[in-house]
Amino acid sequence: MTLEKKRQSLGRGLSSLLGEDVKEQIGLGSGNGTRQVPVESLKPGHYQPRHGMDDIKIKELAQSILKNGIIQPLLVRRISDSKASFEIIAGERRWRAAQMAKIHEVPVIIKESTDQEALELGLVENLQRQDLSALEEAKGYQRLIEEFSHTQEELSKTVGKSRSHVANIIRLLSLPEAVKKLLEQNKLSPGHARALLNTPDQLTIAKKVVDQGLNVRQTEKLVKLKQKEISSPKKKIIKDVNTIALEKDLTNLLGLKVTIKINKTGGALTIDYETLDQLDEILSRVNNGGALKIDKNAVKSSFS
Repeated sequence: MTLEKKRQSLGRGLSSLLGEDVKEQIGLGSGNGTRQVPVESLKPGHYQPRHGMDDIKIKELAQSILKNGIIQPLLVRRISDSKASFEIIAGERRWRAAQMAKIHEVPVIIKESTDQEALELGLVENLQRQDLSALEEAKGYQRLIEEFSHTQEELSKTVGKSRSHVANIIRLLSLPEAVKKLLEQNKLSPGHARALLNTPDQLTIAKKVVDQGLNVRQTEKLVKLKQKEISSPKKKIIKDVNTIALEKDLTNLLGLKVTIKINKTGGALTIDYETLDQLDEILSRVNNGGALKIDKNAVKSSFS
């Protein structure tokens, strides 16, 4: 889907939420009317999906407002039927930037909204501007599901996203807090985070991704390799009775612990000693021959 098509899709979602009266005011209909409100009469919205405000971007927006004014009005709702106080539904960054620019009044459009509508409108408006981080988007979806009983299918239609996108974004909330912090710090991208969802060892792999500067494709390969290791554990070779008996006989003969390890191509015989005298005794027996007799048939049976 192209960027233009995405914006059109989000626009339809926003249009359906606003209602005909508000659509006309903001130019989606035939009219074009706003109201100027003192900045002190506004307060941040309780259902604002954004949790972090970038001070540098606010300053840049303030400079733009000084030069061009506020092009798009803020969307607000009344507070407890008050005629003079309003809660911001969409446009908190513009409001903060206006204060920084010493602007005393801002253009607003008033919409009588329920809590659910306020959250939906704030979420869609921010998505339309592509201002939300992946975690902020996920938390917004989660609030609509938990507080207002939305389904993922309903959400996808409201915000103009696919149902799989909504589901995958919400899954990011299941990541460990340390991994989510890396995502918030932009040390991991949403693509990295989605790849990590497919492994139980998320934090270890996340740190490796950051330390080695792996891209998303490399991260996906690393996760697949980890999955293969988990699904195909090394097969443990079990010793048969002949090998165990041979270990016991050798241990009794030498007076030292003897271990025989078997692998696919052969094996290894280990003799544990504590002093150099014991090592000399072993070497002496091997060199002299005869004193150390091994049942070759038992060995052959053990490795068959």
